[in-house]
Amino acid sequence: MHTRRSFSARLITGSAAALATSIAVAEPQDKGAASNTKTSRSGSPEHPTRYHSIDIDGSPIFYREAGAPGAPVVLMLHGWPSSSAMFRDLIRELSTDYHVFAPDYPGFGNSGMPSRSGAGVTFDTLGDVMNKFVDKVGIRQFSLYATDFGGLVGYRLMLKSPQRVKALIAQNNPLFLSESPWFGPLVPYWKDGTSQSRDKARAHYLSAEVVRDLYVVGVRDISLVDPEQWQSDHALLQRPEAAETSLDLLYDIRTNGATLKAAQEYFAAQNPPALIVSGKNDILFSGENQLRYREVLPDAKIHLMDSGHCALADKSGEIAELTREFLRRAI
Repeated sequence: MHTRRSFSARLITGSAAALATSIAVAEPQDKGAASNTKTSRSGSPEHPTRYHSIDIDGSPIFYREAGAPGAPVVLMLHGWPSSSAMFRDLIRELSTDYHVFAPDYPGFGNSGMPSRSGAGVTFDTLGDVMNKFVDKVGIRQFSLYATDFGGLVGYRLMLKSPQRVKALIAQNNPLFLSESPWFGPLVPYWKDGTSQSRDKARAHYLSAEVVRDLYVVGVRDISLVDPEQWQSDHALLQRPEAAETSLDLLYDIRTNGATLKAAQEYFAAQNPPALIVSGKNDILFSGENQLRYREVLPDAKIHLMDSGHCALADKSGEIAELTREFLRRAI
């Protein structure tokens, strides 16, 4: 059991070294590198997005797939409280050159609801299901596009089968834990795990305001954010089993220190190609937090945009162009 003081002391904040690198955010681009203009590519009509469901341990896992079979694979792992729907535009943009897979976790989007026996749903649970998903759809190697919870799930896949991951694209995704005030209402629940603390976390984090803020806080022009995105996320979150799955995972955040440490060590040793393309005004993982990737990935390309946590909501075109150019050079 952790006290608030001891837990907070273990949270990793942006260091002076990371702050010192902030001047490198607006990096000079190599000749031929992507500009920050919005892409005009419209996807691949020959390989439209298809919607599938596959059985994993007796439960349906929904996924979006697009692109030519045989092309390099990009595996997209979504964040909380969304689903693969958050990648709708990005899938279309990348499908011209890549074979894209974007699954929904158990309890999210259109996937089935997981069993909550025992300790409930954990990140280890999601990592195990996604590992089986990768095996079952026949993915041998992939570039990982991870945002938010997607990193905590994706790192588990990487650490289990490191030869599979060819490159990393991190979008508002933690490699180092953050001491953001956003997590404050979770601390009592992390501390005692009681039903009373869970109910307080439920009232706060499952509210429309919290979900909306993930999309609009830190965004310069919120007229670019389609409100149906966060409204849909919030509506799906209200399903009883989905709500319980989210509360399980919000509680399990406190256990991820060892996984993040192992991922840091792996990146420091292997230095794989990496692109960090995030909203610098993120209320969960600030620009300073994202700059810390360079502590273990000194060659990482970092682009911090004037956006928030769900940067794809208003910067999808820019992110697609940067991702396409990065992958063209990296794999």
